[in-house]
Amino acid sequence: GNVASCLRLWCLVKGPGAPGACLHQPPAQEDADSSQSLVFADLTPAELAQVVRYLQGHLGLPLVDAAWAKPSDNCIASVALQVPAKAEVLRFLDGAGARPPREALAVLYFGAQAEPNVTEYVVGPLPTPVYHRDVTVRRYGGKVPYHRRPTLAVEYKQLAGFLKSQVFPAAPSFMRQVMEYDGGSLAALTAAPRGFRSGDRITWFALFQNVSGFFVHPVGLEVLVDHSSLDISRWAVSRVFYNGQYYRDMVQLESSYVQGRISVQKVRRAPRDGDFSSMKPRAPSAAPFPLQYEPQGPRYSVRNNHVLYQAWSFAFGMSVSTGLRLFDVRHKGERVAYEISIQEAMSVYGSNCPAGMSTRYMDGSFGIGRYSSPLVRGVDCPYLATYLDVHFLAQSQVPQVTKGAICIFEQNVGSPLRRHYSNLQALYYGGLVNSALVLRSIATVGNYDYIWDFVFYQNGAIEGKVQATGYASSSFFYGDGLRYGNRIWEHTLGTIHTHFINYKVDLDVGGRSGSSFTACHCSGEPQCSRGLPPVSGSQAAVLSQRIPPAPAPSHGVWLRIPVELHECRAAPCCCRGWAMLVPCEPSRALLPLSGHGSGCSLGRCEGSAGGVRCY
Repeated sequence: GNVASCLRLWCLVKGPGAPGACLHQPPAQEDADSSQSLVFADLTPAELAQVVRYLQGHLGLPLVDAAWAKPSDNCIASVALQVPAKAEVLRFLDGAGARPPREALAVLYFGAQAEPNVTEYVVGPLPTPVYHRDVTVRRYGGKVPYHRRPTLAVEYKQLAGFLKSQVFPAAPSFMRQVMEYDGGSLAALTAAPRGFRSGDRITWFALFQNVSGFFVHPVGLEVLVDHSSLDISRWAVSRVFYNGQYYRDMVQLESSYVQGRISVQKVRRAPRDGDFSSMKPRAPSAAPFPLQYEPQGPRYSVRNNHVLYQAWSFAFGMSVSTGLRLFDVRHKGERVAYEISIQEAMSVYGSNCPAGMSTRYMDGSFGIGRYSSPLVRGVDCPYLATYLDVHFLAQSQVPQVTKGAICIFEQNVGSPLRRHYSNLQALYYGGLVNSALVLRSIATVGNYDYIWDFVFYQNGAIEGKVQATGYASSSFFYGDGLRYGNRIWEHTLGTIHTHFINYKVDLDVGGRSGSSFTACHCSGEPQCSRGLPPVSGSQAAVLSQRIPPAPAPSHGVWLRIPVELHECRAAPCCCRGWAMLVPCEPSRALLPLSGHGSGCSLGRCEGSAGGVRCY
């Protein structure tokens, strides 16, 4: 079923200004802002191609195009913008430093090395790169084992070929008589993750009728494939599931079927359009839908990757992994957020079938930005919206483009921003039209279409919103299936599931803040001290000063917390704030922490016998 969840970021940084204020900035200011915003701009096709050529010529290793690479090959999985460090960018944006060098982040799969691994390189400076540096260990604390690599599209093709050429022929009677398989009538849908122990690379594949909207046409057959070997010829079936029963492999399934020891549930073959799952309208529209129009043209401007609207300005981009993101968000010229970006969309399923019960999709591993789809004018966005292309390089050595993958438009919210009709004392009416600017992309990741919106309101509020549509994920209905969802067709169980949507929000209201999602690891229990000594080192230490506990509950104690920001490159820079610490047992503490410092806000603190971790 459809879900709609929204994250409302109420940044009421200013009161509403005078009517019509900040509709446009002077041309010189607009040019300066749009030029500065290029520090956040996605890589161009020319830059992407340059990075590929550089890697091909400077790594000293053969690189196979990821579009047809075998697991045992080396290939470029993706190339994208390496966003510069926040401190460098802010110095540049605020006129105190030079423009940071433009760099790319390249993710490579090294399957042809003695120890296969995933390696990340920063390549620069663009447009003519002359260096690359391995950042894998710094980012992940060590080498990334090869089995952890996200699955390439070509590996799915290889798995489909394995099912067709090796798996299905092992049960010819069952596949022909029960599945009515003709070589192309079944579609496989992957589960995830690929195992539950470190080192696993085994995947359940559920089989569906290969028709429009196949996600809701399960046939009851699921196959667990071990594809951990880099040699495709050594892939094997680990388990088979059909109509509530597990089998060792397809040979055992075939034997049980021939001997009449299987409870068969034949599924009526669906037409090519999917019948009930077809997206074709069931009836013509009675009349044209209403349209919105702009009497004097758009009241916003888009230049490069920079948008101006009323009192708002911001830069935007599209991460190939995580999707739409905003940078340097300003209201009336004042920066209120350094970054607001999508981070992950996760869905956790339940079922009485193995593929469904084991599925925990993390769509960032598939590529939320990569699977952003072209937007249909008048349906996905208004006709008069501004449509922008997205360029990316993923699972190929050739840059690709998704036409019209981002739209920008202003819409009438449909209710007044404020109004009053006076019928006491004096008779008068006052009201303001409420409109908002929308930045939108839609990512189709498997069965779900996620509609991602960032909405900018006149009253200084920003809204991050996601709506999920598309198709439900389903399992074959049998036995106690109603404990795990709802029956939506004769043999189709719409499975219970939960969506988790994650955003990164780095607010800079009233000055620069630390990274919203940087963790600081603190050794030892908090210690009380009279002074506030300077903090040094790459990780922050928590030093506390006991204050008379009058403002706090009797079970709490007020602490002054200095924290070193991770973005600091030279001298220590600390933000100091107040927090209330609620102690628990010394051996195992869970310590709620709320910051009230100048530009510093900590979310929570966890403590144990081994130390304290601050988030």
